[in-house]
Amino acid sequence: MILEARDIRKLYGAYVALDGVSLSIREGEFVSIIGPNGAGKSTLINVLTGVLQPSGGSVRFKGKDIGGIGTVALTRLGMARSFQLVQIFPELTVLETLQAAVVSRLGRGARLFASLAGDSQVQADALEVASLFGLADKAHALARELPQGDKKLLDVASAFALRPEIILLDEPTSGVSTADKHAIMEILVGAAKRIGLRAIIQVEHDMDIVFGYSDRIIALHQGKLLADATPAEIEADARVVDMVVGRRRH
Repeated sequence: MILEARDIRKLYGAYVALDGVSLSIREGEFVSIIGPNGAGKSTLINVLTGVLQPSGGSVRFKGKDIGGIGTVALTRLGMARSFQLVQIFPELTVLETLQAAVVSRLGRGARLFASLAGDSQVQADALEVASLFGLADKAHALARELPQGDKKLLDVASAFALRPEIILLDEPTSGVSTADKHAIMEILVGAAKRIGLRAIIQVEHDMDIVFGYSDRIIALHQGKLLADATPAEIEADARVVDMVVGRRRH
């Protein structure tokens, strides 16, 4: 197992956000986490990526306990999470946005902007990722002026620029057209194979994307694990369809 969570509980005062959730991610898997609003998806993501310390249970990545260690330490271990750099640095170009992620990976953050233009390794790495995601011809465009589909690609690409072994994507296709959603997923999956990514975890609302790309689906409901199964098994489970998936596919 690359990533394993055992009996995770997360309390906010008296409110139970996660109640005994266990899961494991194996080599080569694409796993989607689904559930209605308030199911605990965001809390689970924050626990899995070391942002939140669980109130109970443990999270282990490559055999190390990562509860609450934070995203910087986790990146060094080899797990990355997509983060909306376009919103954080709206005045950067596509290339500069990717360079910022590369600089972070190389531990050169203290001289972030000074090192963007003059560092040939940073430049080469960023250009390689831009090419991987079909963004090379837009390298010098301002990130905030990109079409929404390209902004989402850039968000995902910035996580890939960290060269992780496992990547966690939060709504990678939200806010884009149906045609763009599938284009983004095809590029993402192709890039993952080319860089040798060991696993992908995504939180996603779009059930076409979830069922079209996942090896396994984890369904949450009211902070509990409702199901952890293949897409075919999820579709055949009337309780999960009623509570989480909806009738769209039937």
